[in-house]
Amino acid sequence: MASTSDRLGNAVKALEQALASLENAVDARSERLQHREELENEVRLVHEDRAGLARELDQAQFRANRLEEVNREVSRRLVNAMETIRSVLAHEK
Repeated sequence: MASTSDRLGNAVKALEQALASLENAVDARSERLQHREELENEVRLVHEDRAGLARELDQAQFRANRLEEVNREVSRRLVNAMETIRSVLAHEK
């Protein structure tokens, strides 16, 4: 039959093991939470980058459209100028 001190020693060892297991579980949980926070921050940064890139793309598209409009206007004016020059040259002959 185990003595009281043996039972108490076994109970203390079991309690220490349980506390160590609990501490390990808390540490693991804490690490997972830290990792999750890091991932959430990375996702937030990616979303911010994406939003910035979308704004830049919109601005670039606007500039490209504007340049296309200006190009068409310049082309139209050049055609008109060439026709005027041809007309003047044709009347001089």
